[in-house]
Amino acid sequence: MAEEQAVKKNIMTYAGLKKLEDELNDLKVNKRQEISKKIGEAREQGDLSENAEYDAAKDEQRDIEARIEEIENILKHAEVVDEDEADTDKVNVGCYVKVHDEDYDEDLDFYIVGSTEANSLEGKISNESPVGHALIGARVGDVVDVELADETDHYKVLAISKNA
Repeated sequence: MAEEQAVKKNIMTYAGLKKLEDELNDLKVNKRQEISKKIGEAREQGDLSENAEYDAAKDEQRDIEARIEEIENILKHAEVVDEDEADTDKVNVGCYVKVHDEDYDEDLDFYIVGSTEANSLEGKISNESPVGHALIGARVGDVVDVELADETDHYKVLAISKNA
C-alpha cells in the first residue's frame, strides 16, 4: 500500500500572500485579455504555420497559464504567519533578525520569510535556506552554526524584532 505524501505547506507573511493574490488577479484579468488580443491580431495576419507573432503569443499564453496554475497551487497550500503575533523571544518566520557574522566581523540584517517570498537582494531569506534554517528558534545571544557548501559560518543573534 502506497503512503500518502504529505503536502508541503507554503509558509508566508500577509505581505507575501497579498503580493501573490495581486499577481494572480493581474494575470487573470489583464494578461489573459492582452494575450487574447495578441493572438487575435496574429490570426488576422493569415497563414498561422509561418506566423512568428502567433507562435510567440501562444508561447506567452502557455507561460501565463502555467504561472496562474503555480500561484493557485501555492495559495491552496498557504499557511500565513501573522507578523504581529510573532514571538520575538526567538527567531521565526515574520521576524527581523540582526546577527553578527563572527567570521567576517560584520553585522547583517535578515527578514525571515517563507520560501515563496525569499529575495536575498531585499534581505528576505527563506526559513528553508541554510541561514534561515539555522536561525529558526535561536534567541538573542545564541551563536548558530550555518553549514554552507565549503565552510561553516558562525552568526551571533544580536536582536529579534517585528519591524525592520
